[in-house]
Amino acid sequence: MSEEISTVTSAAGMQNLGEQIGKRLQAGDVVLLRGELGAGKTTFTQGVGRALGIVEITSPTFVIAQIYPSATPLVHVDAYRLIGGAFAVFDDLDLESRITTSITLIEWGSGFIERLVEKFIEIDIEFGSETDERTVTIRNLER
Repeated sequence: MSEEISTVTSAAGMQNLGEQIGKRLQAGDVVLLRGELGAGKTTFTQGVGRALGIVEITSPTFVIAQIYPSATPLVHVDAYRLIGGAFAVFDDLDLESRITTSITLIEWGSGFIERLVEKFIEIDIEFGSETDERTVTIRNLER
């Protein structure tokens, strides 16, 4: 297992890290984004989108999933509202049909992501000691 750890001190820094990682992602990659509310999961995703040429990414909390077209489409899922086992709703998203042709990022996806794939990239975002500081741990990204 490979592991990378970064410290980020601003929203712009989180987007820049997302962009760097986004340049390494490929169609078929599935990413689990973990972190408390406000940790920066969507901000990170905005950076990934920027790497793919996607200009505007918003939190999919109320729609659960957004699909952003690009040369390699980006699927952004926020499973927060599904916590508690709403597996039928998750299954209805039909993410399986997009896995091989898209990059898929799933926030709050523990318990759900395992229904899609056996192997995935884990990104943990934790609050640091300073207000805007975050520690980002990336596991299983071997490119």
